[in-house]
Amino acid sequence: MKAFVHEAIKGLEGTSYTDMEDIAVMDDEVKVHIRYAGLNHRDLFVLDRHKEEDPPLIIGSDGAGIVEAVGKNVHHLSKGDEVVINAALGWQKKSAAPPPSFQLVGLPGHGTMAEYINVPAESVELKPKHLTWAEAGVLPLAALTAYRALFTRAEASENDTILLPGVGGGAVTYLMLFAKAIGARVIVTSRSEEKRNQALDLGADVAIDSSGNWEEQLNGEKVDKVVETVGAATFNKSLDQLKKGGTIVTFGASAGDEITMDIRKFFYGQFNLLGTTMGSHEEFQEMLAFVDKHQIRPIINRVFPLSAAKEGMTYLAQGHQLGKIAIEIP
Repeated sequence: MKAFVHEAIKGLEGTSYTDMEDIAVMDDEVKVHIRYAGLNHRDLFVLDRHKEEDPPLIIGSDGAGIVEAVGKNVHHLSKGDEVVINAALGWQKKSAAPPPSFQLVGLPGHGTMAEYINVPAESVELKPKHLTWAEAGVLPLAALTAYRALFTRAEASENDTILLPGVGGGAVTYLMLFAKAIGARVIVTSRSEEKRNQALDLGADVAIDSSGNWEEQLNGEKVDKVVETVGAATFNKSLDQLKKGGTIVTFGASAGDEITMDIRKFFYGQFNLLGTTMGSHEEFQEMLAFVDKHQIRPIINRVFPLSAAKEGMTYLAQGHQLGKIAIEIP
């Protein structure tokens, strides 16, 4: 089968569009014929984490397709079912943190940028009917991450004003769509005027320049919740916009892992700081039901064929997109 594979050399130089062996389905697995995969920044990180001495690895965590075969212990799915794949493996029930068994599709096991993938049957759900294949293919990882951050951790409600720094990537775009679906007031930030305007067109109430003075741009308005995905470049600015007693949820650090914080200001403000990452399969099911109920459609910026996956990865690394990048599987 055709696949986008990493081996031997770290980074994009070690990737290729090539043939890989199609592996027989195990008793508790399903084989899915992938129609579309989706790119995530994790895919770029994997190119450095996958060891040079390890066997070739198929890249990708997001995907949707048609069940091609089922293992003998699988009874809730059948050949021909249209499904989406939950990238979070080994985390079935909603909990405060993932269990030790938790891992992701695409490392250490093979990923979704191939004609076929074998995954545990417990990690597969039926595709929401209103989604196209491309929309379904880019949904799972970032949408699950956004859902847990916004609802399980931040406990967002329609009465909240929510600040989302760094609009543009998949997770923040889903956060914006989900928050607007429940009727919350949403403020986004971006250094790009084009992305700010796109966010306003998609329903954001306010869009401000990340590089400017947030306090001035918001006329002193404070927010109830922040979902912080940028890291060091924006964390303290986000904290400054939080109401006393407000909550900041963080799961990203694209602009730096380490911050310096005025801890006295933090505890006098009675703030809540919560970490999160990905989510359980129970939350994945809740997210799909939410997307179906509100007829939410992922924002797709570009589509690349599997044979041009390296070009798609390069485009992702440049960070110019608002929304998701899809990979079409032949």
